[in-house]
Amino acid sequence: MPKFTINGQEVEVPNGRTVLEAAQQAGITIPTLCYHKDLSPYGGCRLCIVEVQGARLPMISCTLPVTEGMVVQTETPKLAESRRSVLKLLLSAYYDRGDNAADGHENELVQWANFYGLNVAEASAKNPRYEINADPNPFIYIDMNKCILCGRCVRACAEVQGRFVWGLSERGYDTKVVAGLDEPMLEARCESCGACVAYCPTGALENKLSIGAGKPDSVVQSICTYCGVGCTIDLNVKDDKVIRVTSTSEGAVNGMRLCVKGRYGYDFVHHNDRLSKPMVRDYLLNGTPRPKGADRGKWVEVDWDTALTITARKITDIRDSFGSDSIGVLTSAKCTNEENYLMNKFSRQVVGTNNLDHCARL
Repeated sequence: MPKFTINGQEVEVPNGRTVLEAAQQAGITIPTLCYHKDLSPYGGCRLCIVEVQGARLPMISCTLPVTEGMVVQTETPKLAESRRSVLKLLLSAYYDRGDNAADGHENELVQWANFYGLNVAEASAKNPRYEINADPNPFIYIDMNKCILCGRCVRACAEVQGRFVWGLSERGYDTKVVAGLDEPMLEARCESCGACVAYCPTGALENKLSIGAGKPDSVVQSICTYCGVGCTIDLNVKDDKVIRVTSTSEGAVNGMRLCVKGRYGYDFVHHNDRLSKPMVRDYLLNGTPRPKGADRGKWVEVDWDTALTITARKITDIRDSFGSDSIGVLTSAKCTNEENYLMNKFSRQVVGTNNLDHCARL
């Protein structure tokens, strides 16, 4: 466990830790843009530079391993001026038309530019270089005029989702992030999971379903209902309505990962056809025979005890009249493993049938 000094504070860290990781452990903030703790270090933005005693030039802290006796300064006038220069260069190719400016998450470029006293409007490009929202992907909004080539979307797609959709094309000032061979995302094997959106620091990639919705009034942590994995999701709520779903690196099961359903399939929450209470046909409540023909009577809202009692009675009647194998049980991928296990026991031990299936084949 090497010991080193950072901003006059002696810190001991596990072997192999970088200066940036050690600083975070010590509660010291070093500015970053291309770095994310879930992704492999890249060292592209040069914003995380630090001064190391004995080194001729500032060094990149996200890729610099801690060594015994190292003395580091993270914030000096020279470093601040270097960071301002880096931010000016990044802003010179950054264009934001201002209609949806990264309203899904914090714009880290603007945040650090403001921190170091830069006027973002003056330093930014005055005209766009790329077409806005050119990709037909139904979930992901692309504005490469905000891209700073940090590579976080490229690494997230490769390292988190394993799809390898994003990559870099051209060279020098013309370098740009492209999907596949500069083709539409879906043709480049994109699963629309939104990992690239979640890791983008500037809003170059955004959630198309919530463009223009603005910032939420509150963020409510919940569990995704689409399968039994139990992914943590953050419901962004505004005016009592879910305007987007985001992921958090603090999620115990999934971290920042979400599938396309978990991140974008939230419109059912406020859909007019969504059932909020059990409903049964009125003839079942009256105890009358089922009407013949297409019209089986109107639906009536009831409580859960009434609905489950009717269901249990009907299953019992069918089993007693036609035998156990006249009944099939279909369980759900939205249930937990424990709930599906109980359905298995219900099917085999209560109903007495092996006609049991699962809907996980999507």
